[in-house]
Amino acid sequence: MLTLHPVTLKQANSFVQAHHRHHRPARGCKFCLGVSADGELRGVAVVARPVSRMLDDGLTAEVVRVATDGARNACSMLLGAAWRACKAMGYHRLVTYTLPEEGGASLRGAGWRLVDSKAGGGEWSRAGRPRQLDAFPTCHKQRWQVSR
Repeated sequence: MLTLHPVTLKQANSFVQAHHRHHRPARGCKFCLGVSADGELRGVAVVARPVSRMLDDGLTAEVVRVATDGARNACSMLLGAAWRACKAMGYHRLVTYTLPEEGGASLRGAGWRLVDSKAGGGEWSRAGRPRQLDAFPTCHKQRWQVSR
């Protein structure tokens, strides 16, 4: 049986480092959640300000990382709890992104809906402001949201 509880960013990032398929640990957050079974951490979610400036209206938050060790229903439990926490804090919308090859079953199971099937993508580096090589997928993503 999974139990929901808060975790620190340090704890969440340690778990992300060990279990996330394609992202590094998050740089910051509003809050982090964990799910455990028998005292062992089985999954985490990190909620932060939206990465997109266009979505950063003060009433929108973003799930920037979700990682589990494969525990059944852990992802849906984290996504549902993240939205309940955001609503309680006064947020009107919570967004997250998936890669095109990721199905989104956990998101749909937690009540989220697909709002943009070709969002974002691209590299941060530009001729006028070169950056380090991107170490994450730069393809278009699917944006999901849940809102009041």
